[in-house]
This record gives sequence, structure tokens and C-alpha cells, in this order.
Amino acid sequence: MAKTAALGCEPVVGTLVANKKREYKVSNRVAEGKRPLYAIAFNFVDSRYYNVFATVGGNRVTIYQCLEGGVIAVLQTYIDEDKDESFYTLSWACNVDGAPFLVAGGINGIIRVIDAGSEKIHKSFVGHGESINEIRTQALKPSLVVSASKDESVRLWNVHTGICILIFAGAGGHRNEVLSVDFHPSDIYRIASCGMDNTVKIWSMKEFWTYVEKSFTWTDLPSKFPTKYVQFPVFIASVHSNYVDCNRWLGDFILSKYFVAKCRVLTMKSFCGNQKPRNKVLEREQGRQDLRLGTPIQPTCAHSQVISYSM
Repeated sequence: MAKTAALGCEPVVGTLVANKKREYKVSNRVAEGKRPLYAIAFNFVDSRYYNVFATVGGNRVTIYQCLEGGVIAVLQTYIDEDKDESFYTLSWACNVDGAPFLVAGGINGIIRVIDAGSEKIHKSFVGHGESINEIRTQALKPSLVVSASKDESVRLWNVHTGICILIFAGAGGHRNEVLSVDFHPSDIYRIASCGMDNTVKIWSMKEFWTYVEKSFTWTDLPSKFPTKYVQFPVFIASVHSNYVDCNRWLGDFILSKYFVAKCRVLTMKSFCGNQKPRNKVLEREQGRQDLRLGTPIQPTCAHSQVISYSM
């Protein structure tokens, strides 16, 4: 399996001073018809395929490769058998032997794992009761993916065995649609989620890690695996006045965005150990939040074009 590094932990080389000599310009664009594209992702989990990316829109998943001179080549196209499917999200993952997988989900609540090497469906995950809003891959162990759903839950999957390992929902879980989820870049046990209940929640898998390890050696039917519920997050941040549609780890910081296109950075000074939150909103003295960034971010729009840039 190709050696991977934790995304977000790479050393940053550059300057804060603008350099007019390094201006980007459009080098190519590819149209995929009139339907909107909801997601695009480069394959950053495998260094052999850093120039390969994929898009999703409607019931179609398309894989491209960036070539020299700004040329974009179509490698594969997967069209779901259900014409009413609409894929919202995708993420690159890989099998335990290093085979590249593309994981996609959308309105039907079914996760498709596409083997990009054999150009076939590897597995289909059925478990969510509503549409899937986001899928993310664990960079430290890229056979693990996590999905956020309209059914108010987050699920951890093993793409190698097709097992749903953990379900993050219950007494301390989200009280509305989960819109975004992300793995910590260096702490393999932590994930962050956010959604329509205006909160950002941090979860820990450390207590349940034996089940993650067991999922790689499970030989019985995936439906017989002892899937565990994680009902209580280790931290709840209720700092937004409306729904939070995106959160990303930035080292130990969390960058979250809510619908009025403002951005905030949370500094998690304390995760309260193993203490369970007393209610949905954690008391201020249990976890401090420092708001460092108030720069507005323009809301994103869906377009049916892929545009590449070069320097």
C-alpha cells in the first residue's frame, strides 16, 4: 500500500506577500451537460494518483486525469442504475492492498464504493435512512470513511469489508440533519460534525477502537457485525446562530461556516476528558471558544463545468 501522510500536517512553504509573477489563469474547462455538479475531489490519499480527480452530479460519477499542457482526460464514468439518484458527495479511499476506491453518496442514502482499478462497484452500503450529505476519508487509515446524513447520524464504514462500525447518534447526538463531517488530521480517534441544529460536535472513537480493528478481520456477514452506538460527543460548540453547513479541522482548530457566509475558528482548549455533556449546549466553563476569524466567505454555487487553473 502506498505510504500516506496525514493531510493538514504537511509543512507549509511560501510567503504571505503577494507575488504578481505567480498569477493563475484558466487553462482548460470541461462541460458535463446541464446538470449541476455537487462535489469534486483530487485523490490525495495515494501519491500515485495525485493528478486524478473525480466529480459527481445527478446519477453520474466521472473520473479525470490532469495531463501536461492543461489537458484534462476522461478516464472513467459510472452511471447509477437508478435514474433518480443524485450524488451529493464523494471521497477517495483505498483497499487494504492499495487499490483506489471512489466512495459516493447522495439523495437515496446508499453509498457506492467504486473500484477505480477494475471499473466495477466494489460494495454498496445501506444503512442511512435519509440522504447522505458528505463523505470523508481517514487519511491515516484510508480504508475508513465517515458519512454524514439527513437522518441525524454519522456513520463510520470499512470500505474493505463493507462493515458499518460505529454510529454517532443518540442522546447527545445531532437533533437535525448532519451536513458536514471531518477526520482530525493527526488524531486518528477524533472526528467533527455539524449540521442543521446550529452545533459543531467533536466525537472520540478511542473507547471503541477495538471494534475498528475487528472490522478488518471480520469474516461473517457485515450485517452480523456488532455495530456500536456512540451517543455522547466529547465537546459541543453552540456558537453559530443558524445551521452550520461545513466544518474542517485545521490542526487542532476547527474551521466552521454557517449559512450567512461568515467563518469562525474554534480553539478547543478543553475536551472535558471523558465527561459527558450535561445537556445539548455545553456550559462555557467546560470548553472555551476563541473567535479568531471573521472574514466573509462567498457562498458556493453548483455549476456543470470543471475548470482547471495553471500558473
